[in-house]
Amino acid sequence: MSKYDQYEGFQVESAATWTEFHKNKFDTKPFGDHDVEIKIECCGVCASDIHTITGGWGSQHFPLAVGHEIVGKALRVGPKVTLIKAGQRVGVGAQSGSCLECRQCKNDNETYCAQQFDTYGAVWPDTGLVSQGGFSSHVRTHEHWVFPIPDAIPSALAAPMLCAGITSYSPLVRNGAGPGKKVAVVGLGGLGHFAVLFSKALGAETWVISRSHSKEADALAMGADGFLATQDKDWNKDHIMTFDLIISTANNFGEGFDLSGYLALLDVHGRWVSVGLPEDSTLKIKPQDLIDNGCLIGASHLGSRREMLEMLQLAADKGIKSWVEEVPISAENLGKTVQKLRKSDVRYRFTMTEYDKEFGE
Repeated sequence: MSKYDQYEGFQVESAATWTEFHKNKFDTKPFGDHDVEIKIECCGVCASDIHTITGGWGSQHFPLAVGHEIVGKALRVGPKVTLIKAGQRVGVGAQSGSCLECRQCKNDNETYCAQQFDTYGAVWPDTGLVSQGGFSSHVRTHEHWVFPIPDAIPSALAAPMLCAGITSYSPLVRNGAGPGKKVAVVGLGGLGHFAVLFSKALGAETWVISRSHSKEADALAMGADGFLATQDKDWNKDHIMTFDLIISTANNFGEGFDLSGYLALLDVHGRWVSVGLPEDSTLKIKPQDLIDNGCLIGASHLGSRREMLEMLQLAADKGIKSWVEEVPISAENLGKTVQKLRKSDVRYRFTMTEYDKEFGE
């Protein structure tokens, strides 16, 4: 008999068997004074899950239940919890801990804390237990990383906002996207579609850059003001030095990716910000590509609690709807879904639903 409380979830047992999910019981950390215990209702499926279970991002602590776009009901809260009340519908994203004391944490940069802690695959201090994700019955998380979900957002649409949404929203607001600004989104996938939705909601002129015209109709339906296909001759010619910000959501830069063609689009001191994390691709930067407009290159990681709450409220106020395919959770459906996601066969996010049928009410 384990000395720890146990939950139940769908775990992958090795990178070699990444499409095989097994319903197992697992130990969870002791319930702390600042913890919130959540019965999970649904969970988005993120490319990060694929990179993790395939071993693409390195070795992992198996067996492992992934999933970090979690929505559910707060069943109970610790005696020192002030941010969440029992009974609230809440969400948990990709991060579930940080020191909350360092310079970064005290300046709304807690996602950059040197002691940041992932929702799944991290080892709980003092226990040796591995954190397990949202393809499970429950999750136990520090209140700082638990977010009330506005009533106006359906759970299945809110779930992917908790990772993909905040990953796209944070660099937009931190880099001034808004009225009078021109923003380009590279890649129209799960991240990219949120970048378009939020850029438009913030008031920026928003364009999508993709290899072909295959997603142009979807981009315009999301509200994009224009679309550039890099397969076209002189695709960037009419837009040189006109963009203030480029958000790159690309998951694979591919052979022959010409970064210079994108950087040429930026106005003086315009910014290229990467949010996608390809496993093997490398951005090749030539100093000569930076000098004509003095452009800046950077990256962004998730977003702060303050930004998460602002993003969810913006989505509620503006009626922003994630483009989601709902899939009832099961071992078989998870195996099929992760394979489809790896092939980018989704418009534009998956959310696993119907948890009560697998884990009970």
